[in-house]
Amino acid sequence: MFERRYIQTIRSVDLWSVLKIAICFYMCALIVMLAAAVMLWWLASAAGVVSSVEKFVGDLVNNTDFKLLSWEVLRATTLIGLVVVCLLTVLTVLAAAFYNLFSEMLGGIEVTVVEQEELSDGS
Repeated sequence: MFERRYIQTIRSVDLWSVLKIAICFYMCALIVMLAAAVMLWWLASAAGVVSSVEKFVGDLVNNTDFKLLSWEVLRATTLIGLVVVCLLTVLTVLAAAFYNLFSEMLGGIEVTVVEQEELSDGS
């Protein structure tokens, strides 16, 4: 087996690519979190936890008709999640921009690439 090693230096990353990847990543994470939250809400509702919380909060505020509206909670959670996705995407792009600035001054990240090839025995 023949092995060839060489070193590549990553000096900059394309900010447009970082933006696209960050949006896809954070949106997928939001979808997974919302799906998990819906499943947990259904389980809590089936177990009676939601009605217990509604009764407890109703007793705290002296309102016997207090209800958590599941669609309102889901909509608020989705809006908060979209704001978080936007903030995290901006932070990720800013981090990539800072990486580009610092790599101009300090170098970059060096990656060792190993290429392995099988030697043919001539037959």
